[in-house]
Amino acid sequence: MAEDQGFTSSGYPVTEPTIIKNAASKGAVCLDGSPPAYHISEGFGAGKDKWMVYLLGGAWCPTVSDCYSQLRGHLGSSIYWNDTKQKQRFGGILHNISKSNPDFHSWTKVMVRYCDGSSFTGDVENVDPATGQHYRGKRVFDAIVDDLLSTKGMKDAKEVLLTGGSAGGLAVIIHCDRFANHFPGTTKVKCLSDGGFFLHSNNPLQARGLESMFRGTFVLHNSTGALPKATLIE
Repeated sequence: MAEDQGFTSSGYPVTEPTIIKNAASKGAVCLDGSPPAYHISEGFGAGKDKWMVYLLGGAWCPTVSDCYSQLRGHLGSSIYWNDTKQKQRFGGILHNISKSNPDFHSWTKVMVRYCDGSSFTGDVENVDPATGQHYRGKRVFDAIVDDLLSTKGMKDAKEVLLTGGSAGGLAVIIHCDRFANHFPGTTKVKCLSDGGFFLHSNNPLQARGLESMFRGTFVLHNSTGALPKATLIE
């Protein structure tokens, strides 16, 4: 692939979402029950067997009403992603031009859409009877990784970087070890969280607000199974 293939005039690669249509059979769905998706920009040259998986952020929904607000847009449903406006521009660390991104420009890059409101940690079997909401973020993450491994060739990667920002950055911290376990010991796997570590503020009001948000998300989405045991608190 030439460096300028699939680009806009500004030099950014643009791709439509890849919807994982069989994800629902695994219970892996967005807040509204629609299937999850990702965007992929194929690598070329020296980077063809090197992969970057970037987890997009989009805040958390610690209450039923917060999640309901998200599911009526692109942060909670994939039904909006087929619109041409939802094509994804790959910029920054995902850019394909060597001058702008010398270290990773030729890598195969995947941008994972965020649609679960829990940093990809939710695992609730039952659907909310009042709103029809699904809390299945962990299953979404697992389904996307499985699809990349089985249908896109990520299983043969020599180097893999899991990265993401904000809520996606927190997901990187949470899932790093589980993600790395999908690859043989000969594959170099690294994780980079961008803005995904949230300090416990010395300001009592700010600290209580974050605690309430994280605890609410943890309980509503049943995030226990996704979190490393060392992080769990009573």
